[in-house]
Amino acid sequence: MTTPLDRRRAGVLLHPTSLPGAGNRGVLGADAQQFVDFLAAAGFTLWQTLPLAPVDSSLSPYQMRSAHAGNPDLIDPEDLAAHGWLDGCDLDAEPHARMSRAYVGFYERASAGERAAFDNFVQENRAWLLPYALFEHHRREFALAPWWKWPGPVRNREPAALTAALAGARRELRSIAFEQYVFDRQWQRLREYANTRGVCLFGDLPFYVDLNSVEVWWHRRLFRVDAAGKPDAVAGVPPDYFNADGQLWGNPLYDWEAMRADGFRWWIDRLRGQLRCFDLVRIDHFRALESYWEVPASATTARDGQWRQAPGADLLAAVERSLGDTPLVAEDLGTITPAVRALRDEFNLPGMLVLQFAFDGSPQNPYLPDNHVENAVVYTGTHDNDTTVGWYTSLDAGTRARVDAALASTPGDMPGALIRAAYASTARFAVIPMQDLLGLGTEARMNFPGRPAGNWGWRFRWDQVDPQLTERCRRLAVLSGRA
Repeated sequence: MTTPLDRRRAGVLLHPTSLPGAGNRGVLGADAQQFVDFLAAAGFTLWQTLPLAPVDSSLSPYQMRSAHAGNPDLIDPEDLAAHGWLDGCDLDAEPHARMSRAYVGFYERASAGERAAFDNFVQENRAWLLPYALFEHHRREFALAPWWKWPGPVRNREPAALTAALAGARRELRSIAFEQYVFDRQWQRLREYANTRGVCLFGDLPFYVDLNSVEVWWHRRLFRVDAAGKPDAVAGVPPDYFNADGQLWGNPLYDWEAMRADGFRWWIDRLRGQLRCFDLVRIDHFRALESYWEVPASATTARDGQWRQAPGADLLAAVERSLGDTPLVAEDLGTITPAVRALRDEFNLPGMLVLQFAFDGSPQNPYLPDNHVENAVVYTGTHDNDTTVGWYTSLDAGTRARVDAALASTPGDMPGALIRAAYASTARFAVIPMQDLLGLGTEARMNFPGRPAGNWGWRFRWDQVDPQLTERCRRLAVLSGRA
């Protein structure tokens, strides 16, 4: 395929967990391929997902234990059964138990070619796969305790402790590596399926990783934590109109001087891995590449933080030298300074425009359709916003009238009016959340920021997708030059 940035496109935002199918969440199987078929038939050439990393009990794809690993819960068990690695009675087992049994089946019944492919995957990805397998093994060994509470020799990666784990837990380590092999195999097959139908996969890269992650355990010198795993400061964002105390995220900050000293290799490797999985990647919280909000680790809110400079230009230049012209998108929502915009524009990165943010009454609002620019991705809303129907319904009468006037729409024309505005935008890409395509309300919202539970569980059904929807989307794509 040519670069995704080559022309106007339309796309859909849908995380694979929201796909239909058996089980508690969507997987990378037949329904994923059927979704690609829907996209192609409806004139879409982008499928945007959320991050694919393993998740914790919150189910948030932004709580990352690894910058490289895929979420084993997305693995399609039917594919494992088709290869003879999993018995039919194991299809409904808990994911971890199911994958352990699949590894036994692989170990006992895989062909020579399959064994060779697995061995090649392990060797080619050893730099991140071995630390990840060790990290997952020790998490389970120590009852899911965070790494800074592990015994000292393991916590500090002393050679004798690592050698003992490699020798004594070889089968479990291979089983963990097998999960990643299967995930990669299924994801690459889906990507090839999408690409052959003209659909590009659009990924999402969280800016920070978790303190309790293999990245901080293994690469401690690259993060601002002490030998015991305690950070001196953490990430967040300052107070704003929506959050009087700001947002205290708690992620460890990067030691930018240590990263600069080795040529930003950790970031380059991370992006290289993402570009192996996706045709296009969004950098979440892009503004932290220019300056980031540093909050003392002892603070209880983000109010006490301060801005610190980040070497974003040097990092992006190093990425460009190593990886060439990388297809990246900058998530530049919120309060963005001229310096952040200058960094984005220096590397010609598309920014983001969200139509739900457009109607505050200011004619200078950058999200208003009349103010859109070409080098951007326009959305009706994102995974952190209400659906368009929910958003519109919750507006006060004055704002709702302003929306109707700006879009020349009627009260019964949502979300259609906002979707048409996204397609008509001068922005190169227009991406619509699947909930908006289906006209769903707040009950289908993906995430309520700040709410600790009850997020990330929405799924659609195939009976909600009718031929008229497919035809309407294709017609819009043709009329707007996005087909």
